[in-house]
Amino acid sequence: MLESLLAVSGLVLLRDSVQWEGRSLLKALIKKSVLCGEQVHILGCEVSEEEFREGFDASINSQLVYLDLYRDPLNWSKTGEAFPGGLLGVLRAMRGKTDPRPVTIALDSLSWLLLHLPCTTLCQTLYALNYQDSSLGDSSPVQQVRVLGLLHEELHGPGPVGALSSLAQSEVTLSGTAGQASAHILYRRPQQHPTVKTQWFSIRPDFSLDLQGGPPLASQPHPDPHIFQVDPTTHLTFNLHLSKKEKEAKDNLTLPFQFSSEKQQALLCPSLGQATSYIFYEPDVYDDLDQEDPDDDLDI
Repeated sequence: MLESLLAVSGLVLLRDSVQWEGRSLLKALIKKSVLCGEQVHILGCEVSEEEFREGFDASINSQLVYLDLYRDPLNWSKTGEAFPGGLLGVLRAMRGKTDPRPVTIALDSLSWLLLHLPCTTLCQTLYALNYQDSSLGDSSPVQQVRVLGLLHEELHGPGPVGALSSLAQSEVTLSGTAGQASAHILYRRPQQHPTVKTQWFSIRPDFSLDLQGGPPLASQPHPDPHIFQVDPTTHLTFNLHLSKKEKEAKDNLTLPFQFSSEKQQALLCPSLGQATSYIFYEPDVYDDLDQEDPDDDLDI
């Protein structure tokens, strides 16, 4: 299910938290993209290039095109590597125009970019990645571009998170229980209703995904044999349980409000010798028997 995120183009938003980090999942999806033969460009902002590449083998690292904004994001060292087009120029330069293969762009992270750029600029940049700008004279064929954006959701308000969410074709919200991670995946497809699925998974040390069918079984607590267990039912002034004789007496007792079958038969089928009762009523002088005006005695 997580691997199906790499089957479509557009923005894939990875929303993590303090409890459940998302960089490992980002690296797992990057490795999967490389194994599928795609171009993979990484914009590193939060960690060094050495730390990000750690865990990948040499065959994976050789296929990664890494743009490091962690060491010198403002080009203070004047190395001449700054892009005159700003962030939009950086991201567009990451799209390989001469290579017809699909392109995967990993942004580590969108939270860092939101702290340095206005939200509108970042959203416009992400939107422009999936569309060719004809005003620039770009006549190259349209490529399939996928953007994997890591977002630390707790650092931002509902406005920026909602804006990025509206641009995303897929959203992955990380959570979990009992040490087992889960991904709450929201898919958006054109002219279709959004679908929501949950995938339990783990990530191996080589950043390969281990997909699992369901949540882990809750571990049962084991009592400590060195801890003395106190019985709370001792030294009570009443009994919590009934003896065998008490249970039999309780079952044989007929409650006064219980409508038993004997009472029902006596009421429905009276015996022949049973006396019949009648009620005789003699109207009083003050009784009002006039049904046309039952309130004539009120002197209204």
